[in-house]
Amino acid sequence: MENVLSEETLLQVQELLTVYGLKIIAALAIFIIGKMIAKSIKSGVIKAMKKGGSDPILISFTTNIIYTALLAFVIIASLGQLGIQTTSFIAIIGAAGLAIGLALQGSLANFAAGVLMIIFRPFKKGDFIEGAGASGIIEEVHIFNTVMRTGDNKTIIIPNGSLMGGNIVNYSTKPTRRLDLVIGIGYDDDIKKAKSVLDELMQNETRILKDPAPTIGLLELGDSSVNFAVRPWVNSADYWGVHFDLLESIKLRFDSEGISIPYPQQDIHVHNTSDDK
Repeated sequence: MENVLSEETLLQVQELLTVYGLKIIAALAIFIIGKMIAKSIKSGVIKAMKKGGSDPILISFTTNIIYTALLAFVIIASLGQLGIQTTSFIAIIGAAGLAIGLALQGSLANFAAGVLMIIFRPFKKGDFIEGAGASGIIEEVHIFNTVMRTGDNKTIIIPNGSLMGGNIVNYSTKPTRRLDLVIGIGYDDDIKKAKSVLDELMQNETRILKDPAPTIGLLELGDSSVNFAVRPWVNSADYWGVHFDLLESIKLRFDSEGISIPYPQQDIHVHNTSDDK
């Protein structure tokens, strides 16, 4: 009796293996080969985009989305080979995705903002920008957030939605920038002499561009000083170097020329009065 049961069990196992064994093998083959193809497509897209000079941020973002979509398609195909009803399975995934989406509206907004940043490209890797109340150099754009590095080497992680929801100032898109300096002199100082000194200092600074020409103009008659607008143009990479050095040169030269740089002050006059008796 036991031998008969063993033979029947063995036959059932053989039948199951015959029916489902090939399906399992086929499903594994589809998954393995499909995954290899997805990786090959990802590598091909990376090479093509690099050859086309695409931004590294765009390459990473695009290829990750492509690979994820292809892998999801491969998994569904493998499950279909096993006889699983993928239509209902997709419906379940869709319903679950909707529920998760409602619970993670903020994350989806960040994802959408990341897609918009990749499409419209308000900045690229290495750009110095100001946005969402922070400023720094762009290092990476992830699906949900953007990573920036500040001038003092701190890492700032900003949600994409916050970054795209406000103004973005990109200081790296143009090859040149203008310095906007306000230089004040005393009311008793010689205006023409001060203007000549400022012009000479900018002519001697080799990093200041000749075209467009620097601008020097009387900006305002302030409460404590006569203020000049000093606006030279420089290459973007030289901005802060010229800013620091030019201010130092102006102060030293004004000191040697006897031109004062006043600071805000008030004169208080005290009058003593006495009642006549």
